[in-house]
Amino acid sequence: MNNSYHILTSLLAPAILMAATGSLLLSANNRLARVVDRLRTLMAAWKAGSQDEPQRELQIQRHRMRSTFLLRACLYLYCALGSFIGTSLALAVDTLSGNRISLLPTIMGIAGMCFLLGAVFYLGREVFAAVKSFDDEIKAEMG
Repeated sequence: MNNSYHILTSLLAPAILMAATGSLLLSANNRLARVVDRLRTLMAAWKAGSQDEPQRELQIQRHRMRSTFLLRACLYLYCALGSFIGTSLALAVDTLSGNRISLLPTIMGIAGMCFLLGAVFYLGREVFAAVKSFDDEIKAEMG
């Protein structure tokens, strides 16, 4: 009974990190969907031959860059989620095996945190790109 309690309590931290990573992943995917929708609108206007074609091409390039940042962030978040799932499994196996692989859960947890750090880096870059793009669009509209 004590062993089961120890396994369940040790799985709590990775479970919280999985939930947080899932929330970030949901947010990143929503942002990506909005960028793709905006990109489709810009592409339709560009194909229709709108009067502001150079400005439209610049906006398309900016949104492609934003989508790249978001795709990279999502990739890192999926890797982080996988690492935290692996951490949970490694903790359970380590406990059941009498702490024979005690380094593995630690390494997997650290890997997950590194993936989270990478994702946050790309999410931050995307936010800065979004604000810059918005500022440039306002300047272009105001003349």
